[in-house]
Amino acid sequence: MSKISKFFKGGGSAASKGRGGPSPQEALARLRETEEMLSKKQEYLETRIERELAVARQHGTKNKRAALQALKRKKRYEKQLNQIDGTLSTIEFQREALENSHTNTEVLKNMGYAAQAMKKVHENMDLNKIDDLMQDITEQQDVAQEISDAISNRAAFGDEFDEDELMAELEELEQEELNKGMRDVRLPSVPSTSLPSRPGKMPACHFTFLMIKPCSSTRKRAEDEDEMKKLAAWAS
Repeated sequence: MSKISKFFKGGGSAASKGRGGPSPQEALARLRETEEMLSKKQEYLETRIERELAVARQHGTKNKRAALQALKRKKRYEKQLNQIDGTLSTIEFQREALENSHTNTEVLKNMGYAAQAMKKVHENMDLNKIDDLMQDITEQQDVAQEISDAISNRAAFGDEFDEDELMAELEELEQEELNKGMRDVRLPSVPSTSLPSRPGKMPACHFTFLMIKPCSSTRKRAEDEDEMKKLAAWAS
């Protein structure tokens, strides 16, 4: 019986039974150790192959026997190297499968915890009460919207008065103020007698001044003569 068979049929299986089987972490650690050992064996075999090739080149046809022995050893090392490559591929596949299984197990475990937590949260929730609560919330939102609309509408104060009547009354008041202002204006009277003649052309400003003065027959003669004197003095 080989050592590997003894390991699986002997103490190894007993240890697994006593502990209830290895954990995924322990199995992954063993697989990584095996990969590391086989990788080192690969490096050793590659070194031995290069060395045997160097020996075969060194002897060549001068010492055919030694050269052939070196090539035979190289072939055995290459065969072992191929076997290790296959073993590493198998171990790598097994390790990846175990890692995926362990990951899936942890994911399912955490999902189970989350489901239990959700169940615990929903234990005290009644769907009928939730529906009633949402209905109350909707109604109160509608009431709040109606209140906001009522507050935001412009108050209709003073709408019982006719705006056209108010505008007509305002125009009458403005006309009264304008008439009152016209009555308060006093214009100087212009004498009815003709101005003394003066050689030369009267300036345009004098003529304009005379044209804008209105005539008045209600003033006393003394006031007319006084105005006349003032005008003659100013024109001279």
